[in-house]
Amino acid sequence: MSPQTTGIGRRPFVVKSLAAAALLAGMVAGSAAWAQKTPSVAVTAIVEHPALNSVRDGVKEGLEAAGFKEGENLKWEFQSAQGNPGTAATIARKFIGDKSDVIVAIATPSAQAVVAATKDIPTVYSAVTDPVAAQLVKDWKASGTNVTGVSDLLELEKQLNLILQIVPDAKRVGMVYNPGEANSVVVVEGLKKLLASKGLQLVEATAPRTVDITAAARNLVGKVDAIYTNTDNNVVSAYEALVKVANDAKIPLIASDTDSVKRGAIAAVGIDYRDLGRQTGAIVARILKGEKAGDIPSETTQNLQLFVNPKAAAAQGVTLSEAFIQSATEVIK
Repeated sequence: MSPQTTGIGRRPFVVKSLAAAALLAGMVAGSAAWAQKTPSVAVTAIVEHPALNSVRDGVKEGLEAAGFKEGENLKWEFQSAQGNPGTAATIARKFIGDKSDVIVAIATPSAQAVVAATKDIPTVYSAVTDPVAAQLVKDWKASGTNVTGVSDLLELEKQLNLILQIVPDAKRVGMVYNPGEANSVVVVEGLKKLLASKGLQLVEATAPRTVDITAAARNLVGKVDAIYTNTDNNVVSAYEALVKVANDAKIPLIASDTDSVKRGAIAAVGIDYRDLGRQTGAIVARILKGEKAGDIPSETTQNLQLFVNPKAAAAQGVTLSEAFIQSATEVIK
Protein backbone atom coordinates (compact mmCIF):
# COMPACT_ATOMS: atom_id res chain seq x y z
CA MET A 1 0.00 0.00 0.00
CA SER A 2 1.42 3.37 -1.00
CA PRO A 3 2.07 6.13 1.55
CA GLN A 4 -0.57 8.29 -0.17
CA THR A 5 -3.22 5.57 0.17
CA THR A 6 -2.29 5.03 3.79
CA GLY A 7 -2.66 8.78 4.52
CA ILE A 8 -6.07 8.92 2.84
CA GLY A 9 -7.23 5.81 4.63
CA ARG A 10 -6.32 7.16 8.08
CA ARG A 11 -7.63 10.72 7.65
CA PRO A 12 -11.15 10.09 9.11
CA PHE A 13 -9.59 8.58 12.23
CA VAL A 14 -7.30 11.59 12.62
CA VAL A 15 -10.19 14.01 12.16
CA LYS A 16 -12.31 12.15 14.71
CA SER A 17 -9.39 12.09 17.17
CA LEU A 18 -8.87 15.82 16.80
CA ALA A 19 -12.56 16.48 17.29
CA ALA A 20 -12.63 14.34 20.44
CA ALA A 21 -9.55 16.08 21.76
CA ALA A 22 -11.10 19.48 21.10
CA LEU A 23 -14.29 18.41 22.84
CA LEU A 24 -12.36 17.10 25.85
CA ALA A 25 -10.28 20.30 26.00
CA GLY A 26 -13.47 22.33 25.91
CA MET A 27 -14.96 20.30 28.77
CA VAL A 28 -11.79 20.73 30.85
CA ALA A 29 -11.71 24.45 30.14
CA GLY A 30 -15.38 24.76 31.01
CA SER A 31 -14.83 22.85 34.25
CA ALA A 32 -11.89 25.09 35.12
CA ALA A 33 -13.92 28.18 34.37
CA TRP A 34 -16.73 26.93 36.63
CA ALA A 35 -14.25 26.27 39.41
CA GLN A 36 -12.85 29.77 39.07
CA LYS A 37 -16.34 31.24 39.34
CA THR A 38 -17.14 29.39 42.56
CA PRO A 39 -17.05 32.12 45.24
CA SER A 40 -14.64 31.72 48.12
CA VAL A 41 -15.12 32.89 51.69
CA ALA A 42 -12.17 32.78 54.10
CA VAL A 43 -12.97 33.05 57.81
CA THR A 44 -10.53 33.77 60.62
CA ALA A 45 -10.97 34.16 64.37
CA ILE A 46 -8.46 35.29 66.97
CA VAL A 47 -9.20 32.21 69.07
CA GLU A 48 -11.71 29.39 69.38
CA HIS A 49 -14.15 29.61 72.28
CA PRO A 50 -17.93 29.04 72.48
CA ALA A 51 -19.02 32.60 71.59
CA LEU A 52 -16.69 32.99 68.61
CA ASN A 53 -17.37 29.44 67.42
CA SER A 54 -21.07 30.30 67.43
CA VAL A 55 -20.33 33.32 65.24
CA ARG A 56 -18.37 31.16 62.79
CA ASP A 57 -21.15 28.56 62.57
CA GLY A 58 -23.76 31.29 62.23
CA VAL A 59 -21.89 32.85 59.29
CA LYS A 60 -22.08 29.55 57.44
CA GLU A 61 -25.79 29.24 58.24
CA GLY A 62 -26.40 32.80 57.02
CA LEU A 63 -24.66 31.99 53.74
CA GLU A 64 -26.65 28.78 53.32
CA ALA A 65 -29.90 30.69 53.90
CA ALA A 66 -28.86 32.99 51.04
CA GLY A 67 -28.14 30.06 48.72
CA PHE A 68 -24.38 29.55 49.22
CA LYS A 69 -23.49 26.05 50.44
CA GLU A 70 -20.00 24.75 51.09
CA GLY A 71 -18.97 22.03 48.64
CA GLU A 72 -21.72 22.88 46.16
CA ASN A 73 -21.38 26.52 45.13
CA LEU A 74 -19.09 27.90 47.83
CA LYS A 75 -15.46 27.45 48.86
CA TRP A 76 -15.10 27.85 52.62
CA GLU A 77 -11.95 28.00 54.73
CA PHE A 78 -11.55 28.67 58.44
CA GLN A 79 -8.40 29.30 60.44
CA SER A 80 -7.94 30.25 64.10
CA ALA A 81 -5.03 32.38 65.31
CA GLN A 82 -5.07 30.50 68.63
CA GLY A 83 -4.93 33.76 70.56
CA ASN A 84 -1.75 34.99 68.84
CA PRO A 85 -1.93 38.41 67.05
CA GLY A 86 1.16 37.49 65.02
CA THR A 87 -0.57 34.38 63.75
CA ALA A 88 -3.64 36.49 62.96
CA ALA A 89 -1.46 38.65 60.68
CA THR A 90 -0.01 35.56 58.99
CA ILE A 91 -3.50 34.16 58.34
CA ALA A 92 -4.59 37.51 56.92
CA ARG A 93 -1.68 37.49 54.47
CA LYS A 94 -2.47 33.91 53.43
CA PHE A 95 -6.12 34.70 52.70
CA ILE A 96 -5.09 37.76 50.71
CA GLY A 97 -2.57 35.70 48.74
CA ASP A 98 -5.30 33.14 48.04
CA LYS A 99 -7.39 35.97 46.52
CA SER A 100 -10.44 35.08 48.58
CA ASP A 101 -13.62 36.80 47.38
CA VAL A 102 -14.57 37.84 50.93
CA ILE A 103 -12.65 37.62 54.21
CA VAL A 104 -14.64 37.35 57.43
CA ALA A 105 -12.68 38.40 60.53
CA ILE A 106 -14.14 37.39 63.89
CA ALA A 107 -13.15 39.48 66.95
CA THR A 108 -11.18 42.72 67.05
CA PRO A 109 -7.55 41.47 66.78
CA SER A 110 -8.27 39.37 63.70
CA ALA A 111 -10.28 42.17 62.10
CA GLN A 112 -7.46 44.65 62.71
CA ALA A 113 -4.96 42.23 61.14
CA VAL A 114 -7.01 41.80 57.98
CA VAL A 115 -7.91 45.48 57.58
CA ALA A 116 -4.25 46.45 58.00
CA ALA A 117 -3.23 43.99 55.29
CA THR A 118 -5.69 44.72 52.47
CA LYS A 119 -7.54 47.70 51.05
CA ASP A 120 -8.99 45.69 48.16
CA ILE A 121 -10.51 42.37 49.25
CA PRO A 122 -13.99 42.83 50.80
CA THR A 123 -13.64 42.36 54.55
CA VAL A 124 -16.56 41.72 56.90
CA TYR A 125 -15.82 41.93 60.62
CA SER A 126 -17.97 40.27 63.28
CA ALA A 127 -18.11 40.29 67.09
CA VAL A 128 -16.15 43.55 67.26
CA THR A 129 -17.32 45.75 70.13
CA ASP A 130 -16.35 49.14 68.71
CA PRO A 131 -15.18 49.11 65.08
CA VAL A 132 -14.57 52.87 65.16
CA ALA A 133 -12.27 52.73 68.18
CA ALA A 134 -10.56 49.70 66.62
CA GLN A 135 -9.96 51.85 63.50
CA LEU A 136 -11.71 49.43 61.18
CA VAL A 137 -14.11 52.11 59.92
CA LYS A 138 -14.24 55.86 60.51
CA ASP A 139 -17.89 55.84 61.66
CA TRP A 140 -21.01 53.67 61.63
CA LYS A 141 -22.08 54.75 58.15
CA ALA A 142 -21.16 53.03 54.89
CA SER A 143 -17.36 53.21 54.89
CA GLY A 144 -16.70 53.69 51.18
CA THR A 145 -13.77 51.28 51.66
CA ASN A 146 -13.54 47.48 51.52
CA VAL A 147 -14.79 47.09 55.12
CA THR A 148 -18.17 46.52 56.77
CA GLY A 149 -19.48 44.21 59.47
CA VAL A 150 -21.54 43.50 62.55
CA SER A 151 -20.69 44.74 66.04
CA ASP A 152 -21.55 43.07 69.34
CA LEU A 153 -21.63 46.43 71.13
CA LEU A 154 -23.82 46.29 74.24
CA GLU A 155 -25.58 49.10 76.07
CA LEU A 156 -23.63 49.34 79.33
CA GLU A 157 -26.62 50.75 81.22
CA LYS A 158 -28.38 47.41 80.76
CA GLN A 159 -25.27 45.58 81.93
CA LEU A 160 -25.12 47.67 85.11
CA ASN A 161 -28.84 47.13 85.72
CA LEU A 162 -28.22 43.37 85.60
CA ILE A 163 -25.34 43.62 88.06
CA LEU A 164 -27.51 45.60 90.50
CA GLN A 165 -30.40 43.18 90.11
CA ILE A 166 -28.13 40.39 91.30
CA VAL A 167 -26.09 42.40 93.83
CA PRO A 168 -28.29 45.39 94.82
CA ASP A 169 -25.78 46.75 97.35
CA ALA A 170 -22.75 46.54 95.05
CA LYS A 171 -20.39 49.51 95.38
CA ARG A 172 -17.27 48.13 93.74
CA VAL A 173 -17.36 46.10 90.53
CA GLY A 174 -14.29 44.18 89.41
CA MET A 175 -13.32 43.46 85.84
CA VAL A 176 -10.60 41.16 84.52
CA TYR A 177 -9.48 42.04 81.00
CA ASN A 178 -6.63 42.12 78.50
CA PRO A 179 -5.40 45.74 78.09
CA GLY A 180 -4.15 44.79 74.63
CA GLU A 181 -7.67 44.19 73.30
CA ALA A 182 -9.25 47.37 71.97
CA ASN A 183 -12.76 46.03 72.55
CA SER A 184 -12.05 45.47 76.25
CA VAL A 185 -10.46 48.89 76.71
CA VAL A 186 -13.58 50.52 75.25
CA VAL A 187 -15.81 48.65 77.73
CA VAL A 188 -13.54 49.47 80.68
CA GLU A 189 -13.55 53.19 79.89
CA GLY A 190 -17.30 53.26 79.33
CA LEU A 191 -18.10 51.23 82.44
CA LYS A 192 -15.75 53.31 84.58
CA LYS A 193 -17.60 56.51 83.62
CA LEU A 194 -21.03 54.93 84.06
CA LEU A 195 -20.22 53.53 87.50
CA ALA A 196 -18.74 56.84 88.63
CA SER A 197 -21.95 58.62 87.59
CA LYS A 198 -23.86 56.28 89.94
CA GLY A 199 -21.41 56.69 92.83
CA LEU A 200 -19.88 53.27 92.20
CA GLN A 201 -16.32 52.20 91.39
CA LEU A 202 -14.69 49.96 88.80
CA VAL A 203 -11.74 47.92 90.09
CA GLU A 204 -9.52 46.73 87.23
CA ALA A 205 -7.41 43.58 87.07
CA THR A 206 -5.39 43.17 83.89
CA ALA A 207 -4.56 39.81 82.33
CA PRO A 208 -2.51 40.13 79.11
CA ARG A 209 -2.40 36.33 78.70
CA THR A 210 -4.82 33.51 79.47
CA VAL A 211 -2.37 32.18 82.07
CA ASP A 212 -2.76 35.48 83.94
CA ILE A 213 -6.52 35.08 84.48
CA THR A 214 -6.37 33.24 87.82
CA ALA A 215 -3.89 35.65 89.38
CA ALA A 216 -5.84 38.67 88.14
CA ALA A 217 -9.10 37.28 89.53
CA ARG A 218 -7.53 36.49 92.89
CA ASN A 219 -6.29 40.07 93.04
CA LEU A 220 -9.94 41.17 93.18
CA VAL A 221 -10.82 39.03 96.20
CA GLY A 222 -11.73 41.23 99.16
CA LYS A 223 -11.79 44.33 96.97
CA VAL A 224 -15.04 43.95 95.00
CA ASP A 225 -18.70 43.09 95.51
CA ALA A 226 -19.11 41.53 92.07
CA ILE A 227 -17.08 40.69 88.98
CA TYR A 228 -18.26 41.61 85.48
CA THR A 229 -16.83 40.12 82.31
CA ASN A 230 -17.18 41.35 78.75
CA THR A 231 -16.28 39.28 75.69
CA ASP A 232 -12.55 39.68 76.27
CA ASN A 233 -11.07 36.80 74.31
CA ASN A 234 -8.38 35.96 76.87
CA VAL A 235 -10.92 35.85 79.68
CA VAL A 236 -13.52 33.85 77.78
CA SER A 237 -10.88 31.36 76.63
CA ALA A 238 -10.03 30.58 80.28
CA TYR A 239 -13.41 31.29 81.85
CA GLU A 240 -13.41 28.23 84.08
CA ALA A 241 -10.38 29.64 85.93
CA LEU A 242 -12.32 32.81 86.69
CA VAL A 243 -15.36 30.81 87.77
CA LYS A 244 -13.27 28.82 90.25
CA VAL A 245 -11.99 31.98 91.92
CA ALA A 246 -15.53 33.41 92.07
CA ASN A 247 -16.91 30.20 93.58
CA ASP A 248 -14.11 29.85 96.13
CA ALA A 249 -14.36 33.48 97.25
CA LYS A 250 -18.19 33.71 96.96
CA ILE A 251 -18.01 36.65 94.58
CA PRO A 252 -20.97 36.99 92.18
CA LEU A 253 -19.81 36.65 88.57
CA ILE A 254 -21.90 38.38 85.88
CA ALA A 255 -21.16 38.08 82.17
CA SER A 256 -22.02 39.89 78.96
CA ASP A 257 -22.25 36.80 76.77
CA THR A 258 -24.75 34.02 77.29
CA ASP A 259 -22.28 31.18 76.63
CA SER A 260 -20.36 32.21 79.76
CA VAL A 261 -23.49 31.59 81.84
CA LYS A 262 -23.42 27.97 80.72
CA ARG A 263 -19.82 27.84 81.98
CA GLY A 264 -20.44 29.26 85.46
CA ALA A 265 -21.47 32.93 85.44
CA ILE A 266 -24.70 33.72 87.31
CA ALA A 267 -26.37 35.61 84.48
CA ALA A 268 -25.90 37.61 81.29
CA VAL A 269 -27.97 39.97 79.22
CA GLY A 270 -26.24 39.33 75.97
CA ILE A 271 -26.30 38.63 72.29
CA ASP A 272 -27.05 35.30 70.70
CA TYR A 273 -23.69 34.97 68.95
CA ARG A 274 -24.95 32.37 66.50
CA ASP A 275 -27.61 34.86 65.45
CA LEU A 276 -24.89 37.53 65.15
CA GLY A 277 -23.04 35.15 62.85
CA ARG A 278 -26.14 34.65 60.70
CA GLN A 279 -26.48 38.42 60.42
CA THR A 280 -22.84 38.57 59.33
CA GLY A 281 -23.35 35.76 56.82
CA ALA A 282 -26.24 37.65 55.26
CA ILE A 283 -23.92 40.62 54.62
CA VAL A 284 -21.28 38.34 53.10
CA ALA A 285 -23.93 36.90 50.78
CA ARG A 286 -24.90 40.39 49.64
CA ILE A 287 -21.28 41.06 48.71
CA LEU A 288 -21.00 37.75 46.84
CA LYS A 289 -24.09 38.75 44.88
CA GLY A 290 -22.52 41.99 43.76
CA GLU A 291 -22.86 44.67 46.44
CA LYS A 292 -19.76 46.56 47.52
CA ALA A 293 -18.67 46.21 51.14
CA GLY A 294 -18.13 49.96 51.34
CA ASP A 295 -21.78 50.60 50.44
CA ILE A 296 -23.09 48.57 53.41
CA PRO A 297 -23.20 50.40 56.79
CA SER A 298 -21.86 48.66 59.88
CA GLU A 299 -24.59 46.95 61.88
CA THR A 300 -25.37 46.08 65.49
CA THR A 301 -28.02 43.81 66.98
CA GLN A 302 -30.67 44.55 69.58
CA ASN A 303 -31.71 40.92 69.94
CA LEU A 304 -30.68 40.57 73.60
CA GLN A 305 -31.39 37.55 75.77
CA LEU A 306 -31.26 36.91 79.51
CA PHE A 307 -29.59 33.67 80.55
CA VAL A 308 -29.60 32.66 84.22
CA ASN A 309 -27.70 29.93 86.07
CA PRO A 310 -29.26 29.33 89.55
CA LYS A 311 -26.66 26.67 90.40
CA ALA A 312 -23.83 29.15 89.78
CA ALA A 313 -25.67 31.72 91.90
CA ALA A 314 -25.83 29.30 94.82
CA ALA A 315 -22.12 28.47 94.45
CA GLN A 316 -21.30 32.20 94.61
CA GLY A 317 -23.50 32.95 97.60
CA VAL A 318 -26.42 34.61 95.79
CA THR A 319 -30.12 33.85 96.12
CA LEU A 320 -32.06 34.74 92.98
CA SER A 321 -35.73 35.67 93.14
CA GLU A 322 -38.17 33.36 91.41
CA ALA A 323 -39.45 36.31 89.37
CA PHE A 324 -35.95 37.01 88.07
CA ILE A 325 -35.43 33.37 87.11
CA GLN A 326 -38.80 33.21 85.37
CA SER A 327 -37.95 36.31 83.32
CA ALA A 328 -35.00 34.56 81.71
CA THR A 329 -34.88 33.55 78.08
CA GLU A 330 -33.08 30.42 79.18
CA VAL A 331 -32.41 28.91 82.61
CA ILE A 332 -29.28 26.76 82.81
CA LYS A 333 -30.01 23.59 84.75
